[in-house]
Amino acid sequence: MKSIAIIYGSSTGNTKYAAQLVAEKLAGYSPVLKDLADISSEDFLEPDVLILGCPTWSIGELQDDWDTFFPQISKLDLKGKTVAFFGQGDCEGYPDTFADALGILYDEFAKTGCNFIGEVSTDGYTFDDSQALRNGVFVGLPLDEDNESDKTDSRVSAWVNSLKPHLD
Repeated sequence: MKSIAIIYGSSTGNTKYAAQLVAEKLAGYSPVLKDLADISSEDFLEPDVLILGCPTWSIGELQDDWDTFFPQISKLDLKGKTVAFFGQGDCEGYPDTFADALGILYDEFAKTGCNFIGEVSTDGYTFDDSQALRNGVFVGLPLDEDNESDKTDSRVSAWVNSLKPHLD
């Protein structure tokens, strides 16, 4: 079984909640849950699989901890590692930049040589635009705890199930 780290940045607690939910649904894989504020770039090198959580702030911006860590990402050598993203967005307040942070991180992590999993269809989402879209699908799991909290559990469950074939 591959080693898994769930690394998240969270300012309001919504992304931390989502990270805990992902960890709970992956309990059989013994993932390690880590707050980005408490780790270094070395923590990205140890696990086989990185599941990364980042909310989108304001008009398409990274959460503070991710913003601070951002310059270090392209220096990471993640060849052979698998990466998946999840994060919070605001489909009502910021429909033009919904879950942009996922796309921003995706583009930067693409420079590290990693492999991506966890893309999500746009079906069931209401938004106008997102930097997280590639070929018509999200690069990771967008959540909206403020406006669509009733969909969080089912979205996380479906997404985690889509990851499992890549974790053995």
